[in-house]
Amino acid sequence: MADLHYIKRPSSLKENAPLLIMCHGYGSDENDLFSFASELPKELFIVSLRAPYPMQPFGNAWYAINFDAEKGKWNDNEQAEQSVGLISKFIDYACDAYPVDANNVTLLGFSQGTILSYAVALNYPDKVKNIVALSGYINEDILPDSIEAQSVDHLNFFCSHGSADQVIPVEWARKTPSFLDALNINHVYKEYPVGHGVAPQNFYDFKDWLKQYI
Repeated sequence: MADLHYIKRPSSLKENAPLLIMCHGYGSDENDLFSFASELPKELFIVSLRAPYPMQPFGNAWYAINFDAEKGKWNDNEQAEQSVGLISKFIDYACDAYPVDANNVTLLGFSQGTILSYAVALNYPDKVKNIVALSGYINEDILPDSIEAQSVDHLNFFCSHGSADQVIPVEWARKTPSFLDALNINHVYKEYPVGHGVAPQNFYDFKDWLKQYI
């Protein structure tokens, strides 16, 4: 049984389907990114997760954020690490429970879901192949102390950010390409003239990118 609630869209393939796992942003739920599902390739087996911490009056979080803290925000990295572990375990569960290819797993995250998708890929690179990282950044506090380049050089990242993002500064996202370059990881980084959201062109670009890598 899975530790995380989820919804799914089966693949057009009967076996060895590429698996796409969606991780929503802070204060949202599993239905948010799932709205993309009908527009994505039919061969994908799509699962959209609900983060484990309910918020009031609605929505969910992967980890707490204290907006009253010094420097404006303080992340509960302990909760974040626990959620990284939950997503990692869910990948194993989904690969056992459904007719998917364990060697073709893609994580698609938005905002807080992106931060965790980066962390899952870099903590458990053997479980993931592709990452679509929308409107997030790499939180080095929840990564291993050292990462062996040869353990992550099979990964592929599509990273994007709104140049007018008022929630996660674009400057944080702009550090991503050099971080991935240092590990010799294949990646694309794009910016769009929007705030904290996914522009239509951003959707079409990551959809086209996905078709190359699944």
